[in-house]
Amino acid sequence: MSLDPLVQLVRSRQQDKWSERNDDAFKALFGSPEGRYPKAAEKSVTLRAPEMSQDSGVPFAAYIHPANPSKGAYGGFSYVMFPVAESPCLVGLVVGTQGLAPDEAILGRPGHARKAQAICAWLNKEFGKGQQIAWAKQDPTRLDVDVPDDLQRQWNDYKAVFDRYGNVMYAIFKPNSDPEVTRQAVSAFVDLTFEERRFPVNANCRQDSEDIRARWFGYLMPVVTRHEVRKLLDSQRFVILQGPPGTGKTMMAVDLLSDEYGGSGRSIQFHPNTTYENFIGGLAPEESGTQLGLNFKPKPGFLMESARQARNSYPKPYLLHIDEINRADLAKILGEAIYLFEPKSPQKRGIDLPYDFGEPFHAKFELPENLQVLGTMNSADRSIAIVDVAVRRRFAFVSLWPQMSVVEEHGGELMKTAFRRIVSLFIEHAGEDAFPLVLGHSYFLESDEGAAKESLRVNLGPLLEEYLAQGYVTGFAEQIRTYLQWLQSL
Repeated sequence: MSLDPLVQLVRSRQQDKWSERNDDAFKALFGSPEGRYPKAAEKSVTLRAPEMSQDSGVPFAAYIHPANPSKGAYGGFSYVMFPVAESPCLVGLVVGTQGLAPDEAILGRPGHARKAQAICAWLNKEFGKGQQIAWAKQDPTRLDVDVPDDLQRQWNDYKAVFDRYGNVMYAIFKPNSDPEVTRQAVSAFVDLTFEERRFPVNANCRQDSEDIRARWFGYLMPVVTRHEVRKLLDSQRFVILQGPPGTGKTMMAVDLLSDEYGGSGRSIQFHPNTTYENFIGGLAPEESGTQLGLNFKPKPGFLMESARQARNSYPKPYLLHIDEINRADLAKILGEAIYLFEPKSPQKRGIDLPYDFGEPFHAKFELPENLQVLGTMNSADRSIAIVDVAVRRRFAFVSLWPQMSVVEEHGGELMKTAFRRIVSLFIEHAGEDAFPLVLGHSYFLESDEGAAKESLRVNLGPLLEEYLAQGYVTGFAEQIRTYLQWLQSL
């Protein structure tokens, strides 16, 4: 394959004939039928691989923007390799020491950083075996941020590289003993380099490229299964599913309650008027034979009632599902009962209540061990958010993301196209605040084309217009408006 000479070069510890060997590996990347990229892609980058003696600098090879001078410092982003005598080449993506230009548009786009981070997350998770073999900077444009000291100490073989270029590195990989891992890592970084230069992979290598891309792309929007959520509930007891609208949070919770818990539990919904008395318990009016016609009596709230039902079903697990949990002020609603939400407390916890609520708790409330709580919250609803640190640390948070596989299974061709386009817009252009607002797959499940057009116009379009009106997508408003114009043309 056309990548083989490059992979061999990365794994080599020899620096002799460095320029010549790089030139051969570079030329092998282009053209048909063996090249990985079209011949025209060769002009989109310039190979810089100078011969250096040990006392004249840090050896490197980089694929840089052709607008840079043929010698000296360069700017923009590049795929780079740093050879050292003790280990294989350190590889990855860097910013030239002259700054962001001429690639400031690419480096400043959130999607570029997001993809680099996903590649590194994939390499660590899939191939690290408990060790960190890749690292990515949060913001590639922060040239004042160096590779962290603890990582530099772990990767001490590359000390000279870090000393010289640590501040301009933003995605790096340290090859391990497996050559196939090196091949996949190099493929991911080089494919991304030419993707940003708007050159696709040749047909003969496309399947390999798409397979690798699919692996790291999954770390942009990880799939979370019901089985994984159930395991987390068993270990943590208190879990919140969060995510954009239309990702199936409520459906997953309802299915969990019905199937995994066999109906042992209940669903409730929070809203801005939910109170401590509704959820924990308090005094409530009831009819009486007195002159006033009513009196007040302690009445258990949803949590106390659920705790009672869980006690009656012990040891069978009992699930309390709280839909739209961020629609109310959870810290205020819990009050002193927040003390009970400690999943791994070594001692049983209880709180004193102001009234006698009768059996089984009377005036002392405890959560039975088999009671589990699953909340769902929409990350697009910013009216009220869970920000209280004391609350947040007591719940395990799990994010649900849009899944193309669901649209592939249930949606028609128009819906698949519409889904890919909107998700791509958010991946490429949305900042960290806006990215959790990406539209979920449930908006794209209509198989009939006529019904799909109507659904996109009356369901998806108004939501995007609301995003624009609220200023949620200010950073890429024109791209969203262009997408809305396309919807209106259907």
